Amino acid sequence: MTHQGVRWTADQVLALAPDSASRKAGSKLGAAGPWSEAGSSDEGTVWGLCRGSGSKPYQTVIDLADSTGPAYKCSCPSRKFPCKHALGLLLLWAGESGTDSSVPRGQAPDWAEQWIKGRRQRAEEKRTTSGPSGAPAGDPEAARRRTERRAERITAGATELEQRLTDLLRSGLAAAEQAGYGLWEETAARMVDAQAPGLAARVRELGAIPSSGPGWPVRLLEECALLHLIVQGWLRRERLPEGLAATVRSRIGLSGSAGGPPERDHWLVLAQYDTADSRLTTRRIWLHGAQSGRTVLLLSYGAAGRAPELALPVGLALDAEVSAYPGAGQLRVALGEQFTPPAPVTLRPPGVSVTQAAARYGEALRDDPWLDSHPVTLARVIPTPDADSWQLADADSDLALPLTPAAQSRSGLWRLVALSGGAPVTVFGECGHRGFTPLTAWPDGPGEAVSLC
Repeated sequence: MTHQGVRWTADQVLALAPDSASRKAGSKLGAAGPWSEAGSSDEGTVWGLCRGSGSKPYQTVIDLADSTGPAYKCSCPSRKFPCKHALGLLLLWAGESGTDSSVPRGQAPDWAEQWIKGRRQRAEEKRTTSGPSGAPAGDPEAARRRTERRAERITAGATELEQRLTDLLRSGLAAAEQAGYGLWEETAARMVDAQAPGLAARVRELGAIPSSGPGWPVRLLEECALLHLIVQGWLRRERLPEGLAATVRSRIGLSGSAGGPPERDHWLVLAQYDTADSRLTTRRIWLHGAQSGRTVLLLSYGAAGRAPELALPVGLALDAEVSAYPGAGQLRVALGEQFTPPAPVTLRPPGVSVTQAAARYGEALRDDPWLDSHPVTLARVIPTPDADSWQLADADSDLALPLTPAAQSRSGLWRLVALSGGAPVTVFGECGHRGFTPLTAWPDGPGEAVSLC
């Protein structure tokens, strides 16, 4: 049952928008004017008719009780999910105008009820007919042969990469600057052929380092050393502890299955943000368990140009089970059975000091030497300018964490500064060797979470 008495905030609704244009267009439809026959149910359904340019209004319905976040259906021709009409309807339901007079509780019309019933019936059939992995097991012997063939290709590719790294160091790092990006793109293509996408991604990153400014030779040497470490880990994986071997496999690009025992908790959504390249959009959602105190990561993917289906705005919490992926120090989980739909809460994770945050990142590196950053919540920090950059200064000591260059170029920095106003705040983000990337903040006292993504 969705808690209809607890409305979402406008920020939580707009966090679902696939792009800035949809966010702007949806905001314009968040008033009662264009809507008619809007309503909501205790089962988590919101519906309404939105006046458009044609003679027939658009039929819009939203399922708030879906296990992966809101699901949408609209008769408009838009290929975006959610479309501007779904965003506008959610804003109408969530905002000040979303009172019983604007979106009254009642019985869903037939067109909305049929879609909801069909969706939930298909989801139940999928849940009851799928195996533990959600797919048929197939032929175990054939799967074993495929795994062996892929391992052979990866070994050949890793051996070739090791030789190329050796040649680079023998000829000197200056050769990388002279060779340009083509050297690394060719090497990355060879890793793709070897079915090692993790190696390919790290090799591509090397190509940008020679043009990254002063100190690039040191950064290039560091990344080459980490690549060498992954390659040696793969070539000697039989000698590694199982947890570290699983981490090496995941860094190579071998996707394992979430086989850990289900862990039920009330999971608070700490942050959600997307990264994209020409082929794929990756959505990262950080969750914090209210009982376990664990911070875990959900990943969801969408083809280039499309937003991933999983959407859990910051500030919501869900009573659900998650299962861990293999690997020492790995925080990724798969979302399992959900017992209640996501709903707004006032929970926030406990924070630590700047010193403790740096120590936690160091401890995480012991399990995963290739870790770029580690999730952490900082308590009582103040965003403070430092020459041409910014840092989060500990309000109770003279220590601070610098912000990453990427964080300083985002608009979220100014939302953080405005929220603080020179006073301490609680900030969740990712702490790594490049600095701290703030993702969500809370005021020092009562107040809602503010997304900085």
